[in-house]
Amino acid sequence: MADIVETEGVMGGQPRIEGRRISVLQISEWIRTEGMAPETVSSEFDLPLADIYRALAYYYDNVDRMRELRERRYERIERSKETALTPPTVESSE
Repeated sequence: MADIVETEGVMGGQPRIEGRRISVLQISEWIRTEGMAPETVSSEFDLPLADIYRALAYYYDNVDRMRELRERRYERIERSKETALTPPTVESSE
C-alpha cells in the first residue's frame, strides 16, 4: 500500500502514488471521465486496488486543488500549442 505524496520536481509537484509517476488527477480522470473501472486501472497499471481508492479519496478531499491542477495543465497545453512549430505549406506548381 502506497501513500499519496507530492515531490517538488516530480510531475510538477502534483499529488501522486508514492514510487510511481501516476498522479491522483490521472487516476480520477481515467475513472470519472473515461469511465474505466477502478479494477481496470488497478490491473492495467499494476497498482493495488486500495491505492486506486486512496487516490480517489484524496481527489475528493481536495477537489478545489485538483481543479486548479487541471486548469494549469490545460493552460500549459494551450501555451505549447501556440508555440509549437507548424509544418511548412507545400505550394502547388499548377
